Amino acid sequence: MPSFRKINYSVRPAKATERRMLGELFRRLYPFERVENYRYIGFGSVYFSDFQIVHRALGIDDMVSIERDTNAKECFEFNKPFRSIDLKFGESEDILPTLQWDKRSIVWLDYDGRLNSSVLSDVATFCANAGSGSVLIVSVNAQPEAEPNEEARSQFERETGDAFDSGAYRLAKLKENLPGRVPPGTQGRSLRKEGVATVFYRVLMNQLAEQIAVRNATLLGEHKLFLQQFAHFHYKDNALMLTVGIILVSEAERSLCEACSFDGLDFVRTGAEAYTIRVPCLTGREIQHLNSQLPAPAGISLECPGVSKSEIQTYSEVYRFFPNFGEILWT
Repeated sequence: MPSFRKINYSVRPAKATERRMLGELFRRLYPFERVENYRYIGFGSVYFSDFQIVHRALGIDDMVSIERDTNAKECFEFNKPFRSIDLKFGESEDILPTLQWDKRSIVWLDYDGRLNSSVLSDVATFCANAGSGSVLIVSVNAQPEAEPNEEARSQFERETGDAFDSGAYRLAKLKENLPGRVPPGTQGRSLRKEGVATVFYRVLMNQLAEQIAVRNATLLGEHKLFLQQFAHFHYKDNALMLTVGIILVSEAERSLCEACSFDGLDFVRTGAEAYTIRVPCLTGREIQHLNSQLPAPAGISLECPGVSKSEIQTYSEVYRFFPNFGEILWT
C-alpha cells in the first residue's frame, strides 16, 4: 500500500506548521527576483499540500511534482489541484537530472524514508545544476532504529560473532543505509532520541559542501557559489523528521542573499542547532482566546484557563503558522 494511503499528509499539525514556515521563508526570496517567477519542484503525493501554498500564497505557476508510484498515475492526475502542475513519474534520482535548470528554483525533496545514497544523489544533482538564488529543502525520517525482534537479534549475533548490543546494532544499520558516509567517531550509543537526526544533518551538510566544491572547481571569480543555510527543523507528528534548507548563491549576488533577511524570523537556524517545531494540543476556543492577546507586547504574559505556561509559550512561537483543522458536526 502506498504511503499516501496510510498517512493523510495534509492534516499532520507539525508538518502543516513547517509548511507555512517554509512558505514565509520562500516569500523572502524577492531580492533575487519576483517569487512568482520561480519554479517549484516537489513531491505532491495525492494531497499536493505544499503546492497549494506555493501557488495560492506565493503565486508560483511553474510547478513540477515527481511521483514515484507509477501504478497510481490516474489517481495523481485526478487529485492534481492546478492545471499548471507538471507531473513526472519515476524515481527522483532519475527525474531530476532530466529537468531544465535555467530558472531559479525552489526544490523541496520531502522524503518519507530515511537518508540514503539516493537522497544524496538528488542533493548532488541540485548542486551541479541549480542557479544562484535557488533553494533546496531536504526532509527525511530521522526516527531512531526500532528495537529488533528475536530473529533479527540472533542474525546480528551470527553475523558479528558478538553478543547483541543495541548501540552496535543501530550503528551497523546506519552504516548499511549510508555506506562510507557515516562520520568518523559516530558511536552507536548516541543514536537514540535526536542522535540519528544529528548524524543525518552532518552527512547532508558534508554532501552539500563536497558537491559545491566540485562545481566551484570549474568557476571563476564572481561566478563561484556558496551555500547559506536558513532552515534546520526537527518535528514529530509520528516519527521524528529532520528538515534542512539552504540557498545557493553566487559571489556576485551575495548582497541579494543578505537582503532576504532570513534572520528576521525567529525560527531560522544557520547551524547545527535545530529549531524544534512543537504544536500544542488546544481547543478552538483556547486558540481564539490566545490569538486575541497576540502579538503580545514585551513583558506581557499571556493567559488562558487550563492551559499551562509552557503550552502558551509554545503556541505563541508558532501561532502565525498554526494550522486550522476543523470538522462540521451536523446534529
